[in-house]
Amino acid sequence: MAVGGDRAAGDERGTLAARLNYLFANMHPPGAPYTNSHVADEITNGEEYGETGLTEQYLSMLRNGRRANPSPDVLRALARFFAVPVGYLMGDLSASQAERVEEEVRFLVAMRDQRVRAIALRSVGLPPEVQDSLTTIISQFRQQMNLPSDPPDAGGEERP
Repeated sequence: MAVGGDRAAGDERGTLAARLNYLFANMHPPGAPYTNSHVADEITNGEEYGETGLTEQYLSMLRNGRRANPSPDVLRALARFFAVPVGYLMGDLSASQAERVEEEVRFLVAMRDQRVRAIALRSVGLPPEVQDSLTTIISQFRQQMNLPSDPPDAGGEERP
Protein backbone atom coordinates (compact mmCIF):
# COMPACT_ATOMS: atom_id res chain seq x y z
CA MET A 1 0.00 0.00 0.00
CA ALA A 2 1.26 3.45 -0.78
CA VAL A 3 2.25 5.56 2.16
CA GLY A 4 0.36 8.81 2.57
CA GLY A 5 2.25 11.79 1.25
CA ASP A 6 4.49 9.85 -1.17
CA ARG A 7 4.68 11.28 -4.65
CA ALA A 8 6.55 10.07 -7.66
CA ALA A 9 9.57 12.14 -8.64
CA GLY A 10 8.54 14.81 -11.11
CA ASP A 11 4.89 14.56 -10.15
CA GLU A 12 3.47 18.03 -10.59
CA ARG A 13 1.23 18.71 -7.62
CA GLY A 14 -0.82 21.23 -9.56
CA THR A 15 -2.15 18.90 -12.25
CA LEU A 16 -5.46 17.12 -12.19
CA ALA A 17 -3.62 13.89 -13.01
CA ALA A 18 -1.35 14.28 -9.97
CA ARG A 19 -4.27 15.01 -7.66
CA LEU A 20 -6.26 12.05 -8.98
CA ASN A 21 -3.29 9.72 -8.69
CA TYR A 22 -2.70 10.92 -5.13
CA LEU A 23 -6.31 10.07 -4.25
CA PHE A 24 -6.16 6.69 -5.96
CA ALA A 25 -2.95 5.84 -4.11
CA ASN A 26 -4.27 6.86 -0.71
CA MET A 27 -8.08 6.95 -0.52
CA HIS A 28 -9.08 3.32 -0.54
CA PRO A 29 -10.19 0.68 1.93
CA PRO A 30 -7.54 -1.57 3.49
CA GLY A 31 -5.94 -3.70 0.84
CA ALA A 32 -5.36 -2.67 -2.73
CA PRO A 33 -6.06 0.75 -4.25
CA TYR A 34 -9.13 1.20 -6.41
CA THR A 35 -8.87 0.42 -10.11
CA ASN A 36 -10.04 2.77 -12.85
CA SER A 37 -12.68 0.20 -13.72
CA HIS A 38 -14.06 0.08 -10.18
CA VAL A 39 -14.28 3.86 -9.82
CA ALA A 40 -15.83 4.31 -13.27
CA ASP A 41 -18.42 1.59 -12.56
CA GLU A 42 -19.31 3.04 -9.15
CA ILE A 43 -19.79 6.53 -10.57
CA THR A 44 -21.70 5.38 -13.65
CA ASN A 45 -24.02 3.05 -11.71
CA GLY A 46 -24.31 4.84 -8.37
CA GLU A 47 -27.46 6.86 -7.75
CA GLU A 48 -25.57 9.39 -5.62
CA TYR A 49 -23.60 10.48 -8.71
CA GLY A 50 -26.66 11.41 -10.75
CA GLU A 51 -26.56 10.69 -14.44
CA THR A 52 -22.78 11.01 -14.66
CA GLY A 53 -21.24 8.47 -16.97
CA LEU A 54 -17.54 7.69 -16.74
CA THR A 55 -15.57 5.07 -18.61
CA GLU A 56 -12.46 3.29 -17.46
CA GLN A 57 -10.62 4.58 -20.54
CA TYR A 58 -11.56 8.22 -19.93
CA LEU A 59 -10.55 7.96 -16.28
CA SER A 60 -7.23 6.48 -17.37
CA MET A 61 -6.70 9.45 -19.70
CA LEU A 62 -7.45 11.86 -16.84
CA ARG A 63 -4.95 10.06 -14.62
CA ASN A 64 -2.16 10.01 -17.19
CA GLY A 65 -2.72 13.63 -18.23
CA ARG A 66 -3.92 12.95 -21.80
CA ARG A 67 -7.20 14.64 -20.83
CA ALA A 68 -7.24 17.49 -18.36
CA ASN A 69 -10.58 19.26 -18.68
CA PRO A 70 -13.43 16.97 -17.60
CA SER A 71 -16.96 18.24 -17.23
CA PRO A 72 -18.03 19.73 -13.91
CA ASP A 73 -20.30 16.68 -13.42
CA VAL A 74 -17.35 14.29 -13.71
CA LEU A 75 -15.28 16.40 -11.29
CA ARG A 76 -18.16 16.52 -8.80
CA ALA A 77 -18.64 12.75 -9.05
CA LEU A 78 -14.93 12.04 -8.55
CA ALA A 79 -14.79 14.45 -5.60
CA ARG A 80 -17.82 12.77 -4.04
CA PHE A 81 -16.37 9.31 -4.60
CA PHE A 82 -13.09 10.24 -2.89
CA ALA A 83 -14.79 12.47 -0.28
CA VAL A 84 -12.78 15.59 -1.10
CA PRO A 85 -13.92 19.10 -2.02
CA VAL A 86 -14.47 19.51 -5.76
CA GLY A 87 -12.19 22.55 -5.59
CA TYR A 88 -9.30 20.19 -4.78
CA LEU A 89 -9.73 18.40 -8.11
CA MET A 90 -10.38 21.63 -10.00
CA GLY A 91 -7.21 23.18 -8.62
CA ASP A 92 -9.26 26.06 -7.19
CA LEU A 93 -7.95 25.73 -3.64
CA SER A 94 -5.07 27.76 -2.30
CA ALA A 95 -1.86 25.86 -1.64
CA SER A 96 -2.64 25.78 2.09
CA GLN A 97 -6.18 24.54 1.47
CA ALA A 98 -4.93 21.80 -0.87
CA GLU A 99 -2.32 20.82 1.71
CA ARG A 100 -5.07 20.59 4.33
CA VAL A 101 -7.05 18.19 2.11
CA GLU A 102 -3.92 16.06 1.63
CA GLU A 103 -3.23 16.21 5.37
CA GLU A 104 -6.71 14.81 6.01
CA VAL A 105 -6.03 12.07 3.47
CA ARG A 106 -2.76 11.19 5.24
CA PHE A 107 -4.64 11.09 8.54
CA LEU A 108 -7.18 8.65 7.11
CA VAL A 109 -4.36 6.52 5.73
CA ALA A 110 -2.70 6.44 9.16
CA MET A 111 -5.98 5.51 10.82
CA ARG A 112 -6.25 2.45 8.55
CA ASP A 113 -3.33 1.02 10.51
CA GLN A 114 -4.96 -0.76 13.45
CA ARG A 115 -1.95 -0.19 15.71
CA VAL A 116 -1.99 3.56 15.09
CA ARG A 117 -5.76 3.64 15.62
CA ALA A 118 -5.44 1.65 18.86
CA ILE A 119 -2.84 4.08 20.22
CA ALA A 120 -4.99 7.08 19.32
CA LEU A 121 -8.15 5.58 20.81
CA ARG A 122 -6.41 4.59 24.04
CA SER A 123 -5.47 8.22 24.62
CA VAL A 124 -9.10 9.38 24.43
CA GLY A 125 -10.32 10.60 27.80
CA LEU A 126 -6.88 10.97 29.32
CA PRO A 127 -6.14 14.39 30.81
CA PRO A 128 -4.35 16.82 28.47
CA GLU A 129 -1.14 16.69 30.51
CA VAL A 130 -1.02 12.87 30.13
CA GLN A 131 -1.64 13.20 26.38
CA ASP A 132 1.22 15.74 26.25
CA SER A 133 3.46 13.24 28.08
CA LEU A 134 2.55 10.53 25.58
CA THR A 135 3.39 12.90 22.73
CA THR A 136 6.79 13.57 24.32
CA ILE A 137 7.48 9.85 24.72
CA ILE A 138 6.54 9.16 21.09
CA SER A 139 8.78 12.03 19.96
CA GLN A 140 11.67 10.54 21.93
CA PHE A 141 11.15 7.15 20.26
CA ARG A 142 11.03 8.86 16.85
CA GLN A 143 14.31 10.63 17.61
CA GLN A 144 15.98 7.37 18.75
CA MET A 145 14.90 5.74 15.49
CA ASN A 146 16.20 8.68 13.40
CA LEU A 147 12.70 9.56 12.22
CA PRO A 148 11.54 13.16 11.76
CA SER A 149 10.36 14.66 15.05
CA ASP A 150 6.84 15.02 13.65
CA PRO A 151 5.25 12.75 11.08
CA PRO A 152 4.42 14.50 7.78
CA ASP A 153 0.70 14.71 8.61
CA ALA A 154 1.15 16.57 11.88
CA GLY A 155 1.48 20.00 10.32
CA GLY A 156 -1.95 21.28 11.32
CA GLU A 157 -1.99 20.02 14.88
CA GLU A 158 -1.07 22.16 17.83
CA ARG A 159 2.10 20.96 19.52
CA PRO A 160 2.89 21.17 23.23
